[in-house]
Amino acid sequence: MIKLFKNLSKKDILLIIFSLILVIISVNLDLKLPEYMSNITRLIETEGSSINDILKEGSFMILCAFLSLIITIIVGYIAALISSSFSMNLRKKVYDKVMSFSLSEIKEFQTGSLITRTTNDVTQMEMLIAIGMQMLMKAPIMALLAVSKILNKSVELSILTGVCVMILLFVITIITIIVLPRFSIVQKLIDKINNLTRENLTGLKVIRAFNANKYQEDKFSKTNKELTNTLLFNQRMFAILMPIMLFVMNMLSLGIYFIGSSLIDKATFISRIDLFSNVVVFMSYGMQVIMSFLMLAFVFMIVPRTQVSAKRINEVLDKELSIKDGTFNSSTKSKGTIEFKNVSFKYPDAKEYLIKDISFKINKGEKVAFIGSTASGKSTLVNLIPRFYDVSKGSILIDDIDVKDYKLTNLYSKIGYISQKAFIFNGSIKYNINYGTDHFNKDKLIEAIEISKSSDFVYDYPDSYKHHIARNGINLSGGQKQRLSIARAIYKDPEIYIFDDTFSALDFKTDRELRNNLDKYTKDKTILIVAQRIGTILDCDKIVVLENGNCVGIGTHKELLKNCPVYKEIALSQLSMEELDAQ
Repeated sequence: MIKLFKNLSKKDILLIIFSLILVIISVNLDLKLPEYMSNITRLIETEGSSINDILKEGSFMILCAFLSLIITIIVGYIAALISSSFSMNLRKKVYDKVMSFSLSEIKEFQTGSLITRTTNDVTQMEMLIAIGMQMLMKAPIMALLAVSKILNKSVELSILTGVCVMILLFVITIITIIVLPRFSIVQKLIDKINNLTRENLTGLKVIRAFNANKYQEDKFSKTNKELTNTLLFNQRMFAILMPIMLFVMNMLSLGIYFIGSSLIDKATFISRIDLFSNVVVFMSYGMQVIMSFLMLAFVFMIVPRTQVSAKRINEVLDKELSIKDGTFNSSTKSKGTIEFKNVSFKYPDAKEYLIKDISFKINKGEKVAFIGSTASGKSTLVNLIPRFYDVSKGSILIDDIDVKDYKLTNLYSKIGYISQKAFIFNGSIKYNINYGTDHFNKDKLIEAIEISKSSDFVYDYPDSYKHHIARNGINLSGGQKQRLSIARAIYKDPEIYIFDDTFSALDFKTDRELRNNLDKYTKDKTILIVAQRIGTILDCDKIVVLENGNCVGIGTHKELLKNCPVYKEIALSQLSMEELDAQ
């Protein structure tokens, strides 16, 4: 937890020191009240005292109370300012770290857990600072100063107060030890709730199609009930704390009165006035000591959960990145060239290599396709180019520079990636196509819409490209989403286009027309196509055939029909020999 507080700025630290000074002043003002009360008691018992003397002491009491109130408000305002600023900076730091994760790190933490750590866990830290600055600073200062005030008043009453304090410390320690491990369980269950909710919303169509609503509800209810029971246990444990503290406080009051009355009864008349005054003061100071522990108890209800949250946040911040940013950020002599040199790849948790010793070179302006059976490694191979994963062995060069040497922003600027599953953001069509660019160009937008064949549906909307699209394009068909994602890449105008099985969502007519448009627009660009349909890749300059992670053939369509049995088998499964010969 202390490690996270290093995220406080110098300004925040200065404000905390200023608040601490204010708290010390406020506590001293509060501790003045019993002294004035003692003086008033003496004045009442002393002959010759006037009402003006009593009012004077009372005025000082009111002034101290009012100044303490003002200081408390100021400290509260500063605490809110620091806690909100701290949480904003910490949330940004966690978000930035998460956004720099590779797919393997995201898989390790899970998306729902990362969301919880960025939101709920950071909020716990914010609450601790907001409440801690007001209570955690005030409570120990008040307890120490109050104890110092009463030590020389009465040995018997001091022992009584010490016993009560020890009882409270014992109870707080025991409850904290019992509850602390369960807060870790609470945060993990919140992660699970988030994951289940996300899964249910994402897979809503499948859930309904398979009539699995009841199954998912039971699954959610089980986790929800487990979370509720764990929270109830924690709250019940803390619920025990308050009655015990109130009981100890009342017992302290009774003990002070009992011991005080006994001492007063044995004293002489002259010393009785001082003893009575001391009992009144001791009662006030004793209550302030107990109130200090009540405030500490309230903070201790938050601290265990915050410790767990801090640990979870640090796990994210301390996670070593598998994809590290390079340093190369200059222009290159060549443009649009890609070279695979003895590339092998396996996932971090896998035993066997998925891609095995693949080597080939792609020149500028070439159109290269990747084809193979399911799980042959086609998508994995192209995903290594933008460094969604890093190669396990070998190297990939873009424009004669290893992709690991590039600054990631420079690398991504060279690549237009269109995934198999098109993702559409919540916003207008214009926002989605213009996504990630600094400036808007209307002519480029219209051109991207036309080339991607998105004009077939975009201009049907009354507001055209200003039409709002829901998150993930739920108000669009699969083909429409895919065409918008292609338009987004065209608008970016990169050196290299990667179509990861992009055309599978399109009908044959749209597929052919879109590819014809792309051929005209991207004739000087390097095109990589992961495909399932032979018809999509017939005109490619090179076709790379993969089988179980191995490259079993590279060449044109006609060359592979003659020399590569795997390619010929795939081709014949889709087209007749006569159709293939006619191509």
